[in-house]
Amino acid sequence: MSELVHRECLSPNCNERKLPISMVVLHYTGMRTMQEALDRLCDPAAEVSAHYLIDEDGTVIRLVPEEKRAWHAGRSYWRGITDVNSASIGIEMVNPGHEFGYRPFTEAQMESLIPLLSSIMARHNIDPSNVVGHSDVAPARKQDPGELFDWELLARYGLALPTPHPRIRLLHENPGAFYLSLERFGYEVTDGRAAVAAFQRRFRPRIVDGELDGEVGALLFELLIARDAAEGEDWKECGDEDFPY
Repeated sequence: MSELVHRECLSPNCNERKLPISMVVLHYTGMRTMQEALDRLCDPAAEVSAHYLIDEDGTVIRLVPEEKRAWHAGRSYWRGITDVNSASIGIEMVNPGHEFGYRPFTEAQMESLIPLLSSIMARHNIDPSNVVGHSDVAPARKQDPGELFDWELLARYGLALPTPHPRIRLLHENPGAFYLSLERFGYEVTDGRAAVAAFQRRFRPRIVDGELDGEVGALLFELLIARDAAEGEDWKECGDEDFPY
């Protein structure tokens, strides 16, 4: 057992990967207790699992070896990947979720998550832009880890994209143009309102209403520029059609 993992309780709910690991997906358990969540994640009948479970006291439990495909994301999509389970490491954070009394994640949980996430990202060369929430990869179905999750703490350690602070608002005449840019960023946009809400939950959690506005447009614009510049894309080849705000 490594110093980052305190216990092992292997789940039978896994199979072989079909893609290389390029993502981390963060979840909350959405159940009343840690034991209830652990039992479900290890129940063959439930057909659900994750690679790691982090209790509110900071205890880290390994459920599935990283080389295996855990069943945590379900029907999901991110940056063209439709088999997110094959491409990702799933981390469940114990929290009752919106159904059972959603509350902030504990300091102990975050203190355990940071070194675990850092080691996973280093081991698999995962970019911070591919550290996402369940709601990001399944916006029409999920809302975890939710608006109380401290993404900015992860960003300060270089483990997630930081939220920009736009100085202007970007209004757009055509909502379709925004959705195209949101899809370019990574989201599945079949349900546009759900995709916008997921984006807000991640980057503007104080207002999550699924409505397009100038602040949301500005946030997406700056995130795309920062992410693609960091990943080495040549913005000189981008025409006005890429950002028709």
